[in-house]
Amino acid sequence: MASKSGRAVAELETEKSDNGRKNGNGRELMLGLYKMLVKCRMCDEKARILFRQGKYAGNFYSGVGQEAAEVGAAYSLREDDWIAPSHRDWTSNIIKGAPLNLCFAQLFGKATSPDRGKSTPAHMGYPPIHTITPASSIAGQLAVGTGVAFGLKKLGRDTVVVSFFGDGATSLGGFHEALNFAGVHKLPIIYVCQNNLWAESVPLRLQTALKDLADRAKAYGFPGISLDGNDVMAVYDASTKAIARARAGEGPTFLECKTYRWYGHSEIDPAKYRMKEEVEAWKKRDPLVLFEKVLRDKKLLTDESKDKIAKETTQEINEAVEFAEQSPYPDASELADHIWAQE
Repeated sequence: MASKSGRAVAELETEKSDNGRKNGNGRELMLGLYKMLVKCRMCDEKARILFRQGKYAGNFYSGVGQEAAEVGAAYSLREDDWIAPSHRDWTSNIIKGAPLNLCFAQLFGKATSPDRGKSTPAHMGYPPIHTITPASSIAGQLAVGTGVAFGLKKLGRDTVVVSFFGDGATSLGGFHEALNFAGVHKLPIIYVCQNNLWAESVPLRLQTALKDLADRAKAYGFPGISLDGNDVMAVYDASTKAIARARAGEGPTFLECKTYRWYGHSEIDPAKYRMKEEVEAWKKRDPLVLFEKVLRDKKLLTDESKDKIAKETTQEINEAVEFAEQSPYPDASELADHIWAQE
């Protein structure tokens, strides 16, 4: 995986990104990716703390440890592109550009959140940036994202969809139905599997005999690629190529990002089913630390610049949390608003 990342970095040093929102040279791109990794990590950890403080109800599904897979896959998307996230992809809204104050208002179930407090913390979508509200059922977002991709193709647009899911989703029928349909119709969608080795408490070895989940794509007639999900440059490189392929009308791609969630399935799961040695081994492959080393070796990051990024991000998060805490809860009279058609 290191060699693939090295090629990606070398290419980015000499060419510009074709993404209108985050264009620039390799230096700007790499620093932008790093800042987003930090932002997602700090927001996720803050959300965990707030839950344990009893600041909001429901539950929270942390993605700490998996940031490189999500950031690398979604960072180059255009404003008109779509994301179909799972319950663990709250930070995908942040990557796509949702204001932090709205993201934390969603956790708190406040009237200022995108759905005006109607759903749980795991169900944040934001229509202005084309982030679809996650499905409650595992793999449900795959069908929704595939349907959106079908509609985009019918409209003749070069817009794409990125759909996130975990390894557990690949064992469900909805996964196979979605990928089969996308393969038949050559839909503009990228399926990003964040393979963290555990479907809640079920290990991957008890789900499938496959070594690489990306091999499943062969059955549906489109490419499947397995890669180091903790290497943000490797994920970015593979994703930009898959996105370009989708825009050109060449159909879907399956990306298997091999990664690991540091914590339990949710904040109420102590994850006693995992060996301590396994968790610690993966923590040593922290995607932030790995990328920091790359940036330091290229003289793009110092202790001072790292501290400055962390300080600015902390301030932004604190302001967002304050907004969420001070926002009102929705009134009971709004219960049926935006659900039923109004005369």
